[in-house]
Parts: sequence; structure tokens; C-alpha cells
Amino acid sequence: MLQFDPRGKAKMNEMTGSTRRIVTAAGCAFWALGLTVAADVLAQSETVNAAITEQVKTEQAAQTSQEHVEKLDEEADKMLAEYRQIIAEAKSLKVYNEQLAGQVESQQEEMETMNAQLAQIETTSREVVPLMQNMLNTLDQFVKLDTPFLPEERSKRVEVLKEAMGRADVSISEKYRRIVEAYQIEMEYGRTIESYEGKVGDKTVEFLRAGRIALMYQTLDGMETGYWDADTKTWQKDDSYKDAITAGLKVAKKQSAPDFLSVPVHAPEGGV
Repeated sequence: MLQFDPRGKAKMNEMTGSTRRIVTAAGCAFWALGLTVAADVLAQSETVNAAITEQVKTEQAAQTSQEHVEKLDEEADKMLAEYRQIIAEAKSLKVYNEQLAGQVESQQEEMETMNAQLAQIETTSREVVPLMQNMLNTLDQFVKLDTPFLPEERSKRVEVLKEAMGRADVSISEKYRRIVEAYQIEMEYGRTIESYEGKVGDKTVEFLRAGRIALMYQTLDGMETGYWDADTKTWQKDDSYKDAITAGLKVAKKQSAPDFLSVPVHAPEGGV
């Protein structure tokens, strides 16, 4: 049988109080430990967040820097391309300027040559103009003293040349060309045979010119024949040349083949 010992209850109570104190102390210790752990976790979380934030900022700064570098690189490439283009244009302009300089030098030489030629032309003009005037005067006298064939045509040609000589709008070269052309026409008369209508006195006749050897005429009805007498400077009637002139007119009109003709020939002075 058990016996109740008050000292045991007291002792039990004493032991129970100690246990409670131990349990309470342990709980406090655990709670304190939990707070410490929670504080450490929170601190570590804030550190991680700060590190992450710093990393993000670093990456953003790096990205910004990369974009800036790429932009600078593009600008550098663009400036390099512009620089190369400018260098190419400068070289092209240098070559072009050298070519222009050569052309200017050549033109300058040409101008000097032309100035020298102009000076020569002025000198030549002073010498040629009197020569042309003498040629024209000689031609005028020649036409007046020559056998009187085509008198109006030849006289008009000389008058036109005289008018041209006094015109400032006609160049010296053109004046000279016209005078030479007139001389050539006069020369051709000496190598050709020609027929044309004209007047002898009040009679309409058909002239036959055989070079400058003879100038003969025949009335349109064939009833009168004659020739120009260079000695007396008059027209002489001579029907003995009727057949010869008739044949000659056909030759001049290309109605007959060329043939020998009997024509009156002026004997040169001093001849037998």
C-alpha cells in the first residue's frame, strides 16, 4: 500500500516547476532562434535582392554602353565612308583641274597663234586689197577691150564685183574668191563654143562665139551673115561665112557633132 508523503508532493511540485522553467526557457530559446533565423533569412533575401538589382543595373548599363558603342561605330563607319568619298572626289577634282589647266594652256597657245595670224591677216589685208582692186580694174578694162560677146552679162558681173569691194559685210576672202571666179569664167570663154541671141544695130541676130578667136552673127532668117572685125572694132557683113556659121550654130546647140569650121581670124600685130 502506498503512502502519501507530503514531502514527495512538494518535491513533485518542485520538480514540476523546474520542468516548467526548463520548458519555458527552451521555448524562449527556440523562439529566439527562430527570430534569429528569420532575421538572417530576411537579411540574406535583402542582400540577394540588392545583388539582383545591382546586376540588373549593371546589365542595363552594359546594354546602354553597347548601344552607345554600336551607335558610335555606325557613326565612325559613316564618317569613314564620307571621308573616303571626299578623298575620291578630291582626287577626281585634282585630275579634272589638271586637265583643265592643260586645256587652258592649250587655248592660251592657240589664242597667241590666232593673234599672230590676225596680225598677219591685217598685214595681208593691207597688201591684198590693193591687189584685188588692181585685178578688178584689169578685168574691167579687159571686158571693155575684148570681143563684145555677152556684153551686158560680163559688164554686170564686173559692176557687182565693184559693189562688193566697197561692202564691209563681205569678207576679204569672199571678195577675192569672187574676183578669181570671174577670171575663171573669162578663161572658160576662150575654150568653149557658144550661141546666143542679141542685137547688131536694129537687127535681131544669132551670135556664134568660137572661143575668143571669132565672133560671128547671122540673122534669124539666115539672109545676112557677118563677123566682128577686131581691127576696126566694127561689125562686118560677109555672107561667105553663111554655111560655116550655120554649121557652127548646130554644133554650139549640140544639134551636130563637132567639126572643123571656117571662121575669120584676126591677124596678130606684126604678123605676115
